[in-house]
Amino acid sequence: MLIRRPSDILPSEITPRELFLRRRDFLKTAAGAALLTAFPAIAAEKLAGARNSLFSTTETPTPYKDVTTYNNFYEFGTDKSDPVEKAQRLNTRPWSIAVEGLVKHPRTFAIEDLIKLAPLEERIYRMRCVEGWSMVIPWLGLPLATLLKQVEPQGAAKYVEFISAADPQSMPGVKSRVLDWPYVEGLRVDEAMQPLTLLALGLYGEVLPKQNGAPVRLVVPWKYGFKSAKSIVKIRLVEKEPNTAWMKANAHEYGFYSNVNPAVDHPRWSQATERRIGEFQKRKTLPFNGYAAQVAQLYAGLDLQKFF
Repeated sequence: MLIRRPSDILPSEITPRELFLRRRDFLKTAAGAALLTAFPAIAAEKLAGARNSLFSTTETPTPYKDVTTYNNFYEFGTDKSDPVEKAQRLNTRPWSIAVEGLVKHPRTFAIEDLIKLAPLEERIYRMRCVEGWSMVIPWLGLPLATLLKQVEPQGAAKYVEFISAADPQSMPGVKSRVLDWPYVEGLRVDEAMQPLTLLALGLYGEVLPKQNGAPVRLVVPWKYGFKSAKSIVKIRLVEKEPNTAWMKANAHEYGFYSNVNPAVDHPRWSQATERRIGEFQKRKTLPFNGYAAQVAQLYAGLDLQKFF
């Protein structure tokens, strides 16, 4: 069972992960028990049985604290600290995803169904934000292709549309006009079926924290982070290119493909370099975020300056 944390607890008040994981040692003494009651914490639920993946980078993962407290999740606000402060009111159980549209077998999947579809994999992926910062995150999940094969896309299906939750009672950001809610993203079917494309259910061996897109989110590591829709409630197979949330907001700055491309600048800043969270110096941005060997062929003959 997940324990909810009041929304007024600041990140600085959260028990350090290392201390939380040693809680049984502290509970052996009265002093330890008193210490734990002084530090509110979010209970971590493990996702057991995940296997390592050949797709993982060998780079050092970003510290857990940074991954879970520095986030973009506009449904909870536009500041990086808003998600961890405000997302704990989101109820993620029960939760289901309806998969519909141009498929032979429309179906609704509970989170428990997704866990049973295939052995979960831990994949350590580079993740790049359009704002210029990046992380290396150990995700837990299953290939999106595994889910899509269950419903069998029809021949007319060319794109996959992802629709996120938009509950104004638990997501204060959807009351704003910063985007046209609900959040909508999309991929071509071949991008969705690419083995790197992941439905993430967790990170760092644990159930996905609410501020990171719980209970299930998309992870497309060769694209900018906003393509990876969070808190997904519906997946639709469609014939026409989806009109995504950021394209509706500003198509001049946010194209449908949004592949990480150091040669294509954002209109307001360069994409040639990035700052890895936890590092002082910037590093060069890699084409396709370092996954060119796996995905560049998907775009053969496509003008990546025009289709950005």
